[in-house]
Amino acid sequence: MDSSILIIVLSLAVLISYAFDLFSSRFKMPSVLLLLLLGILTKQATDYAGVQVPYVNTILPTLGTLGLILIVLEGGLDLELHAEKLSVLRRTLLASLLSIMGGTLLMAGLLYALLNDSFYHCLLAALPVSIVSSAVAVPIISNLSTEQQEFVVHESAFASILGVMAYNFLLLSRDSVFGAVLSFTRDTLIMAFISAICCFLLLYLIGRISHRIKFLPIISVLFLVYALAEINRLSSLLLILIFGLFLNNTELFIRGRLSLILKNDLFEKELEQLKNLTAEGGFVVRTFFFLLFGYAAVPQDLIDTDALIVSVLFIITILVWRWIILRITYRGPVKPLLWIAPRGLITILLYLNTPAELRLLGFREGIPMLVVLLSSLVMMAGVVGVKRLREE
Repeated sequence: MDSSILIIVLSLAVLISYAFDLFSSRFKMPSVLLLLLLGILTKQATDYAGVQVPYVNTILPTLGTLGLILIVLEGGLDLELHAEKLSVLRRTLLASLLSIMGGTLLMAGLLYALLNDSFYHCLLAALPVSIVSSAVAVPIISNLSTEQQEFVVHESAFASILGVMAYNFLLLSRDSVFGAVLSFTRDTLIMAFISAICCFLLLYLIGRISHRIKFLPIISVLFLVYALAEINRLSSLLLILIFGLFLNNTELFIRGRLSLILKNDLFEKELEQLKNLTAEGGFVVRTFFFLLFGYAAVPQDLIDTDALIVSVLFIITILVWRWIILRITYRGPVKPLLWIAPRGLITILLYLNTPAELRLLGFREGIPMLVVLLSSLVMMAGVVGVKRLREE
């Protein structure tokens, strides 16, 4: 493909995604739906023109991983560990934990009853579908109250890290649960220690680098350490979350003479620049991930009767269990928050990364995408419905 045409295509993709994002915030339609639809239509157009986009299935997992890192970093940079926030942090952490554990068990039981494969395979297939997506939920909550917005932001941030850690634990427990507990505890402690060292080192670099290009090298270091930890099967996302929490709450960790060494007068301004860079980087990565995922999707998989039935059953299970969780963890009317349980990038990424030998027999390829689509539609309908009721 000619380089000028490629530049035009990439630029148009970002501009269209930005327009979708503006449309989404105004009309409460998740931009993920529009990006997936655009990807599917692009596939039909390229097939008609006899053009093929190479290496799509190779690029997708890499884009998804980069998007996941930026999502968790963005979530960590949004979390404030102040005393007045402890109540909402405890409740959202509990909500995320219950959502993942209970949702996984319920949907795994459903798959076990329908497909009669091993329960372990059912757990691996169900866990990705139990994780709330911050990338889909956060852009659509502008009309909610401040308390409800905080609940969604914190819940989805915790869900990202807890979901991936639970998935890694399941992979470790393939042979022995006891061995998995020991390995998981050891790896988590090692990663926490490495994360603490990296946080102090990177904070020192932020205060000392005077070059106009400052944050890209630091984020690259994060990516490098993440990849090395992932190769060694450590809880690598813990590093990203701890780094984000550390930077956004330095007053809790950096005090006295240490603050003179590690912080400078421009730190707050520089932190805001890092947040903006992370948000915009995450936006670009998510744009191309969902576009390519829609491009790679097989339309026949989305109209498969079995896939539709299982996906609808999953959505019903998610909503019923979410109602129970909100009654336990949220102090207020659950109606607006009940519908905000979308699935997104993490669901698709974990499904794509499941080893072939651990895939659930009979589990249809279109189910993850259908769950993402249906949960987004439910969220859109619920948020719009609540908005209309309030206006009336």
